[in-house]
Amino acid sequence: MKLQHYLGGLEGLPEPLRLEKRVFVEDWEKRIFAIHVAMMGLSNHLGSALPRYPIEEVPTSFKDEWTWADLRTGAEAMNPFDYFKFRYYEKWLGGITQFFIDKGYLSEDELASREKELAADGAPKPRDPVPAIDEQVEEYLRKGDSPRRDVAHPKFAIGSRVRITNVAAAAHTRLPGYLRGHEGTVERVFDGDYAYFCHTGDGIGDPMPIYLVAFAPDGLFGQRAESGPLTMYAELFEAYLEGV
Repeated sequence: MKLQHYLGGLEGLPEPLRLEKRVFVEDWEKRIFAIHVAMMGLSNHLGSALPRYPIEEVPTSFKDEWTWADLRTGAEAMNPFDYFKFRYYEKWLGGITQFFIDKGYLSEDELASREKELAADGAPKPRDPVPAIDEQVEEYLRKGDSPRRDVAHPKFAIGSRVRITNVAAAAHTRLPGYLRGHEGTVERVFDGDYAYFCHTGDGIGDPMPIYLVAFAPDGLFGQRAESGPLTMYAELFEAYLEGV
């Protein structure tokens, strides 16, 4: 992952780190969370998901795919200085806004115009809710979208020694950067195969096995590693592993 998205093993950070414990700091953050949930509940890919949803029958103007992967991709595309400057839901707001602009749902001029209307308390009233849309989102919240499939077979078994690949950086990845090139031992093979709801460009997307891999801290961090009987664990897609 890019530096700003995974700080594991990074030296020189202030101690202690200041962590915000409140789920929502401001009321607008609840709204952006709800928008994200609604987008996931109306995502076009749900027509072929598990369970399948009658998404083509829902009278929504949202006709694209939106998953956690899309949200993360939007955040990871931010300038690193902006990433550290903004709070959690500010990153969400930026990624979702850029998605709507890129997909043509609104233009930057329309966004600027709406901001002026809101500042002047002159924005039009929200449209009346559409029951079929609400029902679809509620059904998604109840049943979710399982990534589990059963189409592949694991290449590695418990006890296998593996090396983490040094794949080219992509717009989004699920591989912690500090693991690249290091060796570990498979401790668990998860039942079934798991899809990642978008193709990242660095090997994941299609259903594949996931492994729990154990690492010795001194193998990762050398003399900087803490002493004692410690073990580092990471859950990794098969595309990120190669045999030793």
